[in-house]
Amino acid sequence: MPLLQRSLALFATAMSISAPLAARKPAVAAPVASYRATLLSVEDGDTLLMQAGGRSITIRLACIDAPETAQSPWGRQSWAYLMQPLPRGRLISIQPRTTDRYGRPVAEVISDLNVNLVLVEDGQAFA
Repeated sequence: MPLLQRSLALFATAMSISAPLAARKPAVAAPVASYRATLLSVEDGDTLLMQAGGRSITIRLACIDAPETAQSPWGRQSWAYLMQPLPRGRLISIQPRTTDRYGRPVAEVISDLNVNLVLVEDGQAFA
């Protein structure tokens, strides 16, 4: 079978298979409610230890990756930078997006600004 005919046949097959899928409504995940938590400590440039509901929770910052504290010198710099807008004891808004493979909430953290975004904008983390 010539290449053009084979390509058209594959395209037609793909369209007939995908058409029923396209007609389905996408699954909508139930939104996870945001909540307020108190900062206990900054663990590294993308991890916070928080207290909410009488228990400690480790929060990973969503959509970013910052150097680990041990990755000198940038890890220590990223950690110190994150501590500036987030003093210990501050009440912060947590907007969960998912959980990581360890069961930790992965969230956007809002103080006066979106902390996740500020870290990327200021070169302290990667998106």
